[in-house]
Amino acid sequence: MKLAVVGGGSTYTPELIDGFARLRDTLPVTELVLVDPAADRLELVGGLARRIFARQGHEGKIVTTSDVDTGVEGADAVLLQLRVGGQAARNQDETWPLECGCVGQETTGAGGLAKALRTVPVVLDIAERVRRTNPDAWIIDFTNPVGIVTRALLQAGHKAVGLCNVAIGFQRKFARLLDVTPADVHLDHVGLNHLTWETAVRLGGPEGENVLPRLLAEHGDTIADDLRLPRLVMDRFGVVPSYYLRYFYAHDEVVREMGTKPSRAAEVAAMEKELLEMYGDPSLDEKPALLAKRGGAFYSEAAVDLAASLLGGGGSPYQVVNTYNNGTLPFLADDAVVEVQAAVGANGATPLPVTPLDPLYAGLISHVSAYEDLALEAALRGGRDRVFKALLAHPLVGQYEYAEGLTDRLIAHNREHLAWA
Repeated sequence: MKLAVVGGGSTYTPELIDGFARLRDTLPVTELVLVDPAADRLELVGGLARRIFARQGHEGKIVTTSDVDTGVEGADAVLLQLRVGGQAARNQDETWPLECGCVGQETTGAGGLAKALRTVPVVLDIAERVRRTNPDAWIIDFTNPVGIVTRALLQAGHKAVGLCNVAIGFQRKFARLLDVTPADVHLDHVGLNHLTWETAVRLGGPEGENVLPRLLAEHGDTIADDLRLPRLVMDRFGVVPSYYLRYFYAHDEVVREMGTKPSRAAEVAAMEKELLEMYGDPSLDEKPALLAKRGGAFYSEAAVDLAASLLGGGGSPYQVVNTYNNGTLPFLADDAVVEVQAAVGANGATPLPVTPLDPLYAGLISHVSAYEDLALEAALRGGRDRVFKALLAHPLVGQYEYAEGLTDRLIAHNREHLAWA
C-alpha cells in the first residue's frame, strides 16, 4: 500500500508518522511518500520519519520528493495537509481582521476566507495531478478550511473526504471521563467543519445509551473549562459545542483577548523553529514532547482510521468526516459539505441520519453554509465583489463597513497568492 502526504515537510508530520508506525496492523503501509516544495524542511522531517519507522520496527519505505506528480503516482491515497503562504500568511490572517474589530483566526471569519482564497486553487491543481497519475486514489483533506476545500474537491469530481480532529479529540476526552475505551464512545456530532455540536454521547454505537446528560452533570465544569465557555452554555441547551463556537458565542471577549497577546501563528512559528532543530538531531527517533503543543491532537489516529476504511482495511465502521450533505440536514442544499458521523467504506462516506436540530443550531449552520457558498465562489472565480459578499455574509463580520475594510486588507495582504488580484 502506497500513501502520499502533500505538505509532508510540515513540522506536524512526525505525529502522522508515529501513527502509521503504531497502527501498522490497521493500515499496512509499504511505501510512504512525503511531498513538499521546501527541500530543507523535507530533509529534516524525512530523516526523523525514517528513524521513527526504524525504532518501531516498521518495514515500510519512506521517500521524499518536491515533485507532486512523482510523489502521488501510484498512490492508493493522498493526504493533503498543506499551508499556502506558511505561518507568515497565517500570522496575517490572525492580525489584520483585528484592525476592523473582528476575530482574527485562520479558519473562520475574514482570516478563514483569506486562507480559502489562497488554498482552493492550489488544492484543485494538486487533485488534478492526482487524477492524471492515479484516478482511483482517494484524497483525504486535512487542509483548512476543511469544509470549503472538501466541497471544492467534490464539486470537481474528485474522490475526496474531509477530516478534522475535533471529533476524535472529544471522543478521547469523553472516554477518559467515562472510564471507557474510545471505541466505546459514539458521538452524535453535527454541523459544519469548525462549527459543530455534540448533541449526544452514546456508548456502544449509534443506537447506544446517551450518556451526555450524565457527562454534563458529573464533568460539566471540566468540559466548560477546556472550551473556555461558561458552563451555562452547555447546561441550558444540553449539548457540547466545539471550542470554535467561542468565536461566535463570545466574539467581543475573544477580540479583546487577541489584542493583548501574540498571535497563535507567532507562537507556532517559534515552536516550529525549535522542532526543526530537534529533527536535525540524528539521535532523535521518536516524536518530541513539544510536538503535542503544536496542535492537531489525534490527527494521526483519525487519518489512519479513515484511510484504512476507504482502502478496504480494518478501520472503524463509523467516523466523523466532511462529505456531501445529501439530505442529512434538510435545511441545507444537497451539495453543501457537512461534518457528521458517517458509515465509511471502500465506496466513500455515507452520513448517518441526524435527529432534527434546534433552530438555535440550524440557524447558525445555515448562515455559515451560505457564507461558504460565497467563499467557494470567490475562491474559484476571484474578484473584489465576490470577496466583499462573502465577508458580508459571514456572521462574524455582517456589517457593510467592516466588510469593506476587511476586503481591502485581505486583498492587500494576499495579492501574491491571488492570480486575479
